[in-house]
Amino acid sequence: MDELSSFGTQLKIGDGATPETFASVLNVGDIDGPDMSLDTEETTNHGSPNGWDEHKGTILRGGEVSTKVWYVPGEATHDMETGLQADMINRVKRNFQLVYPTDVPSGYAFSALVTGFKPGAPVKGVLTAELKLKISGEVTEIS
Repeated sequence: MDELSSFGTQLKIGDGATPETFASVLNVGDIDGPDMSLDTEETTNHGSPNGWDEHKGTILRGGEVSTKVWYVPGEATHDMETGLQADMINRVKRNFQLVYPTDVPSGYAFSALVTGFKPGAPVKGVLTAELKLKISGEVTEIS
């Protein structure tokens, strides 16, 4: 199977309207996540076969999505009035999409809270911001 380039992947944020419209977050760099996981509970007991530990799957977790953006103050998806910073300050949970650049639409859809927005201004560089999204609820596949 051929490898797929990730260049052109988009992080999109929903407007909360019905029907919902999604806008691409401007200037997104490397994206990590969602880092989905399954909690387990140990269920080892005196009758466990040959004394091996046993586990039961319990809670599924969507985890987090993190990325760096090349920060543009005042940009609608970045700013403190309407953007990601505003959502964090106001504790707004939004719908997001992570859309891969494939021939057939693919990626992930999830609801999340913005839990981190850390601007950076290096002497030799450009304005950046580290963004963290905490997923709340189910992660589904876009298809």
